[in-house]
Amino acid sequence: MSTLILGIESSCDDTSAAVIRDGYLLSNVVAGQAVHEAYGGVVPELASRAHQQNIVPVVHEALKRAGVSKEELSAVAFTRGPGLMGSLLVGVSFAKGFARALNIPMIDVNHLTGHVLAHFIKVEGEENRQPEFPFLCLLVSGGNSQIILVKAYNDMEILGQTIDDAAGEAIDKCSKVMGLGYPGGPIIDKLARQGNPKAFSFSKPHIPGLDYSFSGLKTSFLYSLRNWMKEDPDFIEHHKTDLAASLEATIVDILMDKLRKAAKQYNIKEVAVAGGVSANNGLRNAFKEHAQRYGWNIYIPKFSYTTDNAAMIAITGYFKFLDKEFCPMEAPAFSRVAL
Repeated sequence: MSTLILGIESSCDDTSAAVIRDGYLLSNVVAGQAVHEAYGGVVPELASRAHQQNIVPVVHEALKRAGVSKEELSAVAFTRGPGLMGSLLVGVSFAKGFARALNIPMIDVNHLTGHVLAHFIKVEGEENRQPEFPFLCLLVSGGNSQIILVKAYNDMEILGQTIDDAAGEAIDKCSKVMGLGYPGGPIIDKLARQGNPKAFSFSKPHIPGLDYSFSGLKTSFLYSLRNWMKEDPDFIEHHKTDLAASLEATIVDILMDKLRKAAKQYNIKEVAVAGGVSANNGLRNAFKEHAQRYGWNIYIPKFSYTTDNAAMIAITGYFKFLDKEFCPMEAPAFSRVAL
């Protein structure tokens, strides 16, 4: 008998639902929220209201595209946290009502674990390369920058993480100061492809071990920008492609330096990247270069699996279902927690 998992993701500003059968993806529907663009960042109250509007039609569409009825589902997996509490509550509450109405198990999923396990989503007719355990995963997003030792789907150890800003957060803040709009990641990435990554130099942190820090880079970028604009008020407009390229190159160098150290320290050549920043062209190229130079077997997710999506929640739920790791009805959402 097939195992059918409905996944629900609502941790931030994307409402998503996906259906997986025996590890193979049948559908993955995402509804974004353009309302935040005018504010230069996610407004939590507006996000939760949009989730309330989106979740029923998104789940309906996911089931429709998958060609399954809700009565066929084996379980419902949902993001329990971390994330914005109001957004999470919409998904958690829906999952509880959905599971109770159908009398099927609930499976709670850590959002960060989902990003890591996105590498195990399979699609019928595709190559479906998957990392072998143990492997290293560089998880980089707007709120997290971590190096994770993945020993099994349910056994992960954080080797290093940011002690202040995350990589994606630094990019977004620098983009906002430059007046480039929100979200900053895709904009910086697009401009960087046209610029010179060696045009400008920004300070890099000296943090012991495998931890990251990006607040110093952000401060260096903003301080330098302010000084340059004193001499030329139109400096950003004249140099935005080179600024974007230099900023991106610096962040990628910081990320890859610690990842190289981790790979050497743990003698691991299976290396993956996950999270929203894994869509960045510069970071993807750096992974390919490291694969050639150091003999790494690299795993880079599809663009559709880099941002918040329910497919990664559903595949995590599938693994937990096989081990009967179910969630009690009274389990609350949580906004912050380690992996």
